[in-house]
Amino acid sequence: QVQLVESGGGLVQPGGSLRLSCVASESIRFNIMGWYRQAPGKQRELVADIDGGGTAYYADSVKGRFAISRDNAKNTASLQMNSLKPEDTAVYYCNVRGLGRNDWGQGTQVTVSS
Repeated sequence: QVQLVESGGGLVQPGGSLRLSCVASESIRFNIMGWYRQAPGKQRELVADIDGGGTAYYADSVKGRFAISRDNAKNTASLQMNSLKPEDTAVYYCNVRGLGRNDWGQGTQVTVSS
């Protein structure tokens, strides 16, 4: 099982930015890395993911505002979040999947509020 550790969450005002980071305990070079979020009372949803070659997918709600990236040499994935809105408030989870893996981080809270 791959251990994933997220960081970078916090409280930010609407319109602000945050950068989330995820560090994996093993090589994730051939895996898909994703960021999911879960707001209170809602199901966990995919925010963005990126494959080993750098092809990214974004949920419609974050297109143009969020950017996912990865560094295979450092076993890391990041999510740059700009123009944050109150509806982006959630616990954000890092995920690694593919080739028999489906592992999750512990989550990091993002709160967008004035």
